[in-house]
Amino acid sequence: MDFFKRIYEKMASNPAACVFDILLTALLIYGVFVFLQRNNAKRLVIYLLPVLILGIVLSSEMLGLALFGRIASYGVLIGVLAVALLFPQEARRGLLRLASPKETHESFNTEYDVSDDALHETISDIVRGAQNMAKKNVGALIVVATHKVPEHILDSGTELDAVLSCALIESIFNTKAPLHDGAVFVRGNRIVSAGCFLPLSQSMAIDKELGTRHRAAIGVTENYNVLAIIVSEETGVISVARHGELMRYLDSQMLTDILEQTYGLKAATVSAKPRRRRRNKEV
Repeated sequence: MDFFKRIYEKMASNPAACVFDILLTALLIYGVFVFLQRNNAKRLVIYLLPVLILGIVLSSEMLGLALFGRIASYGVLIGVLAVALLFPQEARRGLLRLASPKETHESFNTEYDVSDDALHETISDIVRGAQNMAKKNVGALIVVATHKVPEHILDSGTELDAVLSCALIESIFNTKAPLHDGAVFVRGNRIVSAGCFLPLSQSMAIDKELGTRHRAAIGVTENYNVLAIIVSEETGVISVARHGELMRYLDSQMLTDILEQTYGLKAATVSAKPRRRRRNKEV
């Protein structure tokens, strides 16, 4: 009761500072939980919340637990250290966004400076390029960014700013080309950058037979509002990742429909029905 009595006395003496203190604490806790939820740590949130509440209760002086209460009072610090150790990549991305706030804004607006016919031609080139590479078992990773283009990922590759064409896509992913290992970023009808390195998804739910190219596609769509197209060099299977989910075994019509929806040229929804799975490891 003494604890609540002191809080009441502080609120009576300086209510504005007390309210501000409560708001800051609530904002800090909310920010930590939102950060964890957005980075596939929902299970950790479920466990962390009751531990945090228990720590607050046990650190209260009214229970008289001097030693354990002091340890529990450092629970928030322990939680922050745990996040830094268990989720280093997610923590690094968060720090990058704080250090470079301009890079988190949309680099381009959602309106394209080209006609719908040019976008349809771009979609056709992407689909033909994916189909041609699938027939030759050439691996590829194409990221279509309609809203946010993360600058720190673009900087990891080579800036092109070239008009997209089927021949250009195939030449970039040619196994003898220097940029074939990374991802290509497409905005509108232009290839913004090539040879980009993407954050790998840490989700344990991803099929073990999927390799780094698929994990990179899922990882970038978990963190950004983009569409990733993957061509497996092992099986030639064409897949699409968006919102952290993978859709596999796409044919040319399915891929065209999805791209038209992504570019805002078509409103109908499309779902790809997976065919029989193979056991080869894909990359």
